[in-house]
Order: sequence, then structure tokens, then C-alpha cells
Amino acid sequence: MAKAAGRTNNPARTSVWLQGKAPRGGGRKGDQPSGLDRDRITEVSVRLLDAEGLAKFSMRRLAAELNVTAMSVYWYVDTKDDLLELALDAVCGEMRLPGKEEPAEAWRDQLRSLADEYRALLIRHPWVSPLVGRFLNIGPHWLEFALAVQRAVGHTGLPVEKRNGAISAVFQFVYGFGTIEGHYAARCAEAGMTQDEYYREATGKVQVELASHEIMESAGELMAARGGGTVEEMWERDFTIALDLMIAGIESLLVGG
Repeated sequence: MAKAAGRTNNPARTSVWLQGKAPRGGGRKGDQPSGLDRDRITEVSVRLLDAEGLAKFSMRRLAAELNVTAMSVYWYVDTKDDLLELALDAVCGEMRLPGKEEPAEAWRDQLRSLADEYRALLIRHPWVSPLVGRFLNIGPHWLEFALAVQRAVGHTGLPVEKRNGAISAVFQFVYGFGTIEGHYAARCAEAGMTQDEYYREATGKVQVELASHEIMESAGELMAARGGGTVEEMWERDFTIALDLMIAGIESLLVGG
């Protein structure tokens, strides 16, 4: 019974955007730590996450970077999750969204633009992908992105009951592709190698260790069909073809009614 009562008195936290407050405690202005505000704390959080990754991020590490005590940070946010949610929305604001006035018939270009921006975000900030499914993503920038996606899919002419499926097909694909590409880029950076150097070393070892496996023949055909070029060019080519297939799928639904 005590546990049940505890849950009632301390409801599960849902989102920093639903807390209905700004700085912690709502105290007098003079109580605020000198030189701090939520924007600066969020900016430094993003910088640390980019430089050191999600696993190493902590309130203590953030406070040291800000040259304040951890308690000073807690004046503005209650938990580390609050900070991660603020950082997640802040980087979402980096995406360039199609204008509301763009014509409906340009929906293909709108979807491609949104997909490109989302992919670039996931590559630029590899820590974003583990957090996307962790929070409600109802900050102002994520809401603008969601609205832009809904407008673009609405412009396709698909009936309402098919639009969520179209959104899932395109943007869950982009999420998966961008996550893998971003983590690969981060792995290369950790190894102190370019993407091409890492790729050559990794594929060389795989070809030796799996030389007798039938997967090598199939994979060899696929790689030969890709042609030459850099790893980044291969990423770009594969992404473009896959996205074209997604858009073709939407077009097929329109033809089929």
C-alpha cells in the first residue's frame, strides 16, 4: 500500500514541456546563479553530447563545463532527462523546413527536403537517435517539424487513413538509415580514421575471414553494381534510391485509389 500511495503522490514525469514552469522553484531573481540561463545550459549540453556522447553526459560533467556547482544547474531543471529533452528540441531547430506557402503539387520535393534534413540531423548528432523514442517530442521545434511532415503528406492527396502509414514508411526509414550512417561516422571518428579508410580496413578483414561464405559472392555483386566512389557517395546513392522507392510507393497508392 505504501508503494501505491507513493506512485499517486509522485506521478510519472512525462515531458519538460508539460511542467508549466521556467527556472526551478520560481524563486526571487536574485536567487538565480550568476551568468546562467536555460538557453546557455542547453547550448553547452548539446556541445558536450556532440563531443563526448550520450553515455558520458552527466549533470556533474555539465556543471564542470559551465564552471558552476551541480546544484546551480538544478535550479533550472529537475533532472538530466529534462536537459536531454531540451537539447533534443534545440538541435531539431537546425532543420530547414519547407514554407507553409509552398504549393501542394510540390509534395515530392517537400518530402525529399524533410527527409534530407532529418537524415542530416541524425548524422550530425548521433546521440539524437536513441532519444527520439524516449521522449514525447512535443517541444516547439519538434512540433514544427511534425506539422511540416503532416502538411507534405497531406499534399500528396492520400486519404487520411493512409497518411500515418506513409509518414511511417518515409520517416522511420530515414530514422534507421540516418542512425546507422551517424553511428558509422562516429565509429570512424573514434578510430581516428576517415570513412573511406575505415571501410577499406573493415571490408578487407571481412573478405579474408568470410572468404568461403556464400554471402561474399552475393555481396560482391552488390558492391560491384554500386560502382566506385567514396563511402559518402555510396551512402548518398543508396539513400536517394531508397527514398525514390518510398515516393513511388505513395504514387502507386494514389493511382490505385
